Amino acid sequence: MKILIIEDEKKVAKFIRQGLEEEHYTVDVANDGENGSKLAQSGYYDLLILDILLPKKDGITILKEIRAKKIMMPVIMLTAKTSIEDRVEGLDSGADDYLTKPFAFAELLARVRSLLRRGSNEKTTILRVADLQLDIVSHKAKRGEKIIELTGKEYALLEYFIRNVDRVLTRTIISEHIWNYNFDTGTNVIDVYINHLRSKVDDGFEKKLIHTVRGVGYVMKDE
Repeated sequence: MKILIIEDEKKVAKFIRQGLEEEHYTVDVANDGENGSKLAQSGYYDLLILDILLPKKDGITILKEIRAKKIMMPVIMLTAKTSIEDRVEGLDSGADDYLTKPFAFAELLARVRSLLRRGSNEKTTILRVADLQLDIVSHKAKRGEKIIELTGKEYALLEYFIRNVDRVLTRTIISEHIWNYNFDTGTNVIDVYINHLRSKVDDGFEKKLIHTVRGVGYVMKDE
């Protein structure tokens, strides 16, 4: 799952980002409304955490813009404003939830999980490919009886592969969905992470799930 934070208070944005990444979410941050609005309209994100008071373009305007374009990803509004009128304006503009600063990260995380579950059409939280299982709520993985310990980026990669089984994923596509938007695609970081993931998922098993498509990228096959 990929989350966008639009928040001009850098300490707050860093705090939220770190907490979400520790929970294995992929996170991008924008510190002003103009840049944030462009990212929000890209279609790359599963959820938006949006501050109201932003430089260049306020959160309510951003929210109205993305809803006008029929982008229906869940949106959690963050604000220091506490009046009922402010909350009503945010909800009426298309927000799914509203959290007033200061807030406990545990509460924000609970709301994120709730909205992501609500927005999913899946009847189960378990994703499966062959004998590989991934729980998208607990973020636990196992293959057969083997428990697989994953880092945050490895979890994000594995979930993305499973959701796109039999689809060849280029390095550019992977970088857009797993790393942040200013990731340097000229490095070999993606290959390194995929090799680590492959060793955890495939080593010791006769059937290999993660395959290299030479000169193109990678694919997870269920054959």
